[in-house]
Amino acid sequence: MKRFFLLATALVLMTSCKEKNIFLQSVETPYGTAPFSRIAVADYVPAVKAGIEAQRAEIAAIVACPDAPTFENTVAAYELSGGLLAKVTGVFFNLSESDSTPEIQAVEEEITPLLSDAENEIFMDPGFFARVKAVYEAMDGLDREQQMVTKKLYEQFVRNGVGLDEAGQARFKEINNRLAVLSQQFGKNLLAENNAFKEETGVTVSAYPSFMASCPDRALREKAFKAYSSRGNHGNENDNNAIALEILRLKTEKAALLGYPNAASFILSDKMAGNPETVDAFLAEIMAAAMKRAKEEVADMQKVMDADESVEAGAKIAPWDWFYYAEKVRKAQYDLDEEETKPYFAADSVKKGLFFAANKLYGIHIAPAPEVEVYNPVVEAYKLTDDDGSFIGIFYMDWFSRDTKRGGAWMNNFRDQYVKADGEDIRPIIVNVCNFPPATEDTPSLLTVDEVQTAFHEFGHALHGFLSKCRYRDVSGTSVARDFVEMFSQFNENWAFQKEILAEYAHHYQTGETIPDALVDKIRAALGFNQGFMTGELCAASILDMRWHELSADELAAFTDAQSIRDFETKACAEMGLIDEIIPRYRTSYFNHIFNSGYSAGYYSYLWSEVLDLDAFEKFEREGLWNPELARSFRETFLERGGSEEPMTLFRSWRGGDPDPAALLRGRGLL
Repeated sequence: MKRFFLLATALVLMTSCKEKNIFLQSVETPYGTAPFSRIAVADYVPAVKAGIEAQRAEIAAIVACPDAPTFENTVAAYELSGGLLAKVTGVFFNLSESDSTPEIQAVEEEITPLLSDAENEIFMDPGFFARVKAVYEAMDGLDREQQMVTKKLYEQFVRNGVGLDEAGQARFKEINNRLAVLSQQFGKNLLAENNAFKEETGVTVSAYPSFMASCPDRALREKAFKAYSSRGNHGNENDNNAIALEILRLKTEKAALLGYPNAASFILSDKMAGNPETVDAFLAEIMAAAMKRAKEEVADMQKVMDADESVEAGAKIAPWDWFYYAEKVRKAQYDLDEEETKPYFAADSVKKGLFFAANKLYGIHIAPAPEVEVYNPVVEAYKLTDDDGSFIGIFYMDWFSRDTKRGGAWMNNFRDQYVKADGEDIRPIIVNVCNFPPATEDTPSLLTVDEVQTAFHEFGHALHGFLSKCRYRDVSGTSVARDFVEMFSQFNENWAFQKEILAEYAHHYQTGETIPDALVDKIRAALGFNQGFMTGELCAASILDMRWHELSADELAAFTDAQSIRDFETKACAEMGLIDEIIPRYRTSYFNHIFNSGYSAGYYSYLWSEVLDLDAFEKFEREGLWNPELARSFRETFLERGGSEEPMTLFRSWRGGDPDPAALLRGRGLL
């Protein structure tokens, strides 16, 4: 009776809204893509509520099943639940990051606690957990992918407090709900701060490095640096300090409820690294090598500054001088000027390079899909097919900055890859979002060397999602450990400046001339330049992230205001050996990765994954960059299997041994 009532309730709710709500209608679109022009902002909340009710009924049916728990009637049934909710949130959260408006932000504030409550309800359901546990304890007869799906689902229950008493579960729910709201607010504040930075300086956040490298006015550079590095720290309505502290305290309390001494210990317990001590030792070694090189870089820049007649005598390199004088040193040492390279890297040309490399390595064919509707006029849609003509997925490219888009670059799924109960392979719908400079009336969007690498990086994530051949959503595509997922994005960066690829795409936007070999040699030689700074600022942010999440509840209680946060940052930087001329890539008040994007105690994963990526690339360098057998084995071992096997098992099976930690230092030229 209970099952019938829940199903009936969900049906009534969906039917009552169906006539007007596009999400609740049966709509035919090319490849099942979203009909963006037909979606009203008012559709989201009722559609989310209907999706929650529908999944609630599906879970209730699993729990009420009279048969003994099996993988098919419990775990697989759960994997196929929540289809409506996934469809709605897949669209909404992509747009909330890339095309946010006050109306979208209001919807996000309303649905965030609803979604948190719904997740708590699922993963604290004792009846559902009992069935999952029964499958987990008897999963020897399952194939490996089924075992990994079962293990992941079981651990999700445990890590969400299913084993706590009633009071503990109630508090756990409160924490989850509050964290969801705070994370959303942190991101909203940062978007406002990024726009305020642009208004104050005339420079977008994404263009900040280029501006700092080219601005000869030292006072103006100092002003821009101070504005950039104080985002979220102005004591106004967009201040993120109190939010960050509350997030940290709640995560620490959440970890304590599950028996962990701090948030980092809890978060890392299911990652490749396993524990904070391993991460700390890993980062300390990298920081030492980076700072040794950074001190040499400062000495080189100081010589240039001393010879600069526009600077007062005796001036020392400061953080706002680094980009500017590093660029001068680079020009002197490598005779390389970004203004010389950018004309060869028009955005449309770089896009061709991405697609050509994917075809050459993996046999993928990518063609425009004008029949697919996009959510913004500057977004482009493409269809991916395999060598045999089979459909791979739909790809959206959203490359250019705008005020409604948060800073940075990322990949997201509108739809995950999985296999339906009837055997139909649902192919992914994926977007890459970047913040490259838009074209002007006279000039197309021209990318820096770093921006070209970013384009290849994010497309590496997309390839990981597209080439997935898993049966279950929870392990398909990029659904892998946080410190494994960046391996594939960073691996793809290695192909950006290979001569065979550059010959295909790097053509001068005015003359059509292919980039000269001499300039290619300069670019490749210069890739190892300034690695003390680049590695140091990244490593410093990773260590700062760890230091925050390694604090105990008592230690966090001592923080009272923004100044105490700044003091902690200063102390952490001194202890890690960061030189005064460099600050962490992200400071606390604008560290979106760890307070709003799932990288808490996980920002180290970029460096951790880089060890894996560079070790793998060294195999390609030895056995042939365009070795088809090697590329096929890489695709089949990693890209197709997602999280269907333990990361280290996959790596060892392909590489023939453990990753070499020194690969990162070799790759960055720090050895």
